Amino acid sequence: PMVISGCVGPRGDGYSIRTKMTADEAEAYHAHQIGIFADSAADMVTAVTMTYTDEAIGTAIEAVDSATDGAPAYYMINCAHPTHFEEALHSGGAWRERIRALRANASTLSHAELDEAEELDDGDPVDFGVRHGRLVDAFPHLNVIGGCCGTDHRHVRAVALACGPVVSPSALQGA
Repeated sequence: PMVISGCVGPRGDGYSIRTKMTADEAEAYHAHQIGIFADSAADMVTAVTMTYTDEAIGTAIEAVDSATDGAPAYYMINCAHPTHFEEALHSGGAWRERIRALRANASTLSHAELDEAEELDDGDPVDFGVRHGRLVDAFPHLNVIGGCCGTDHRHVRAVALACGPVVSPSALQGA
């Protein structure tokens, strides 16, 4: 079976917050789209690229779990290169167990640098895969892995090869 996830993004530009909503305003704003997903075949709703706590009842795991009595099934790190978050994950804390998904950017550039870039930086696919392999080894509870900005088939192949026998190498021929 396959899980179908309806995806909700941030209001406006996720990297440039011009107007913040309160948690109640964010709930009202996103309710229409989430309601459509509730009436569809979607199994879950995924909120991505939320950059402040009130919009997502947000990106701060302890604050969100506290405000929602632990309602989210899990958390995902999205739209950042592993070099941007590896240190925080290794710093400790029970909150790390709530992170079950990674959708990383290909580039090591900061969001500000990417926003100003003339061309998409696709980073180093091999390093990208190696870093994911290390993260999966260190955090075996991760069970959703994908790519975000700048990733393509090379990154997916490198991640699949680095993360173990989830996909046989022969199945990746031509990927």
